[in-house]
Amino acid sequence: MAKLIARAGVCSRREAETLVAQGRVAVDGQALDTPAVRVRPGQKVTIDGEALPASEPSRLWRFHKPRGVLTTVQDPEGRTTIYDGLPEDMPRVMPVGRLDLTSEGLLLLTNDGSLKRQLELPSTGWVRRYRVRVFGTVNEKDLAALANGLTVDGISYGPVQARLDSTRGRNSWLTFALREGKNREIRKLCEHLGYQVSRLIRVSYGPFQLGSLKEGMIEEVPGKTLREQLGNRLPAQPEHKRDGGRGGSAPRRGGSGTRSSGRGRNAAG
Repeated sequence: MAKLIARAGVCSRREAETLVAQGRVAVDGQALDTPAVRVRPGQKVTIDGEALPASEPSRLWRFHKPRGVLTTVQDPEGRTTIYDGLPEDMPRVMPVGRLDLTSEGLLLLTNDGSLKRQLELPSTGWVRRYRVRVFGTVNEKDLAALANGLTVDGISYGPVQARLDSTRGRNSWLTFALREGKNREIRKLCEHLGYQVSRLIRVSYGPFQLGSLKEGMIEEVPGKTLREQLGNRLPAQPEHKRDGGRGGSAPRRGGSGTRSSGRGRNAAG
């Protein structure tokens, strides 16, 4: 059941399990108390009394998240979220991973909760690359040592590839590459090494690149590219397939009304 709900793009599988536990999901009017239910053809699934949307083909977008924008549905303090900047004709989408408030760059969005889960799993092993500007004297030996992993404040971080790209005065640009980003990992590692992060930009997530996508712009990954890059990671598609390859960029616009969990696992920034 949780997989079915996630596949319909309502939320992630984990959140779908929570909906079931709360008694908000029903099959033919009977509330469920476990997600371990197989829905037979012809049965009607509802959430809070509303019919579950039909599953759509998996779609993926590249979004250039600006600095100062939250990766969440809404903020109690009224701050701007990524959903305030999406086109009004966007379907319900969920972020793949997260970027902190002060981080920027590539954020993948998908309409498919199952695909979101696949792309966030540590076993997927995709490299995430970041460009990081720091203040402080950079020791390249310290950067090289990150390749062996490091424990900071009781938290173990896996191998990270880091290199010094350029230095001007006491400001330097670094490149970080990691496969499993823990919460604020790069900032914590830099702080441990004595560097203050002043800018952090994600430039790639697996095979998907930020490229020349301008700040605040969004562009859909063509269906053909999605299939080529994901292979068997791409969830089984509904029979009414479509390419979903609208390639054009769209400007930021408020009031999209897009629903999503907004809760990703990876927030390496």
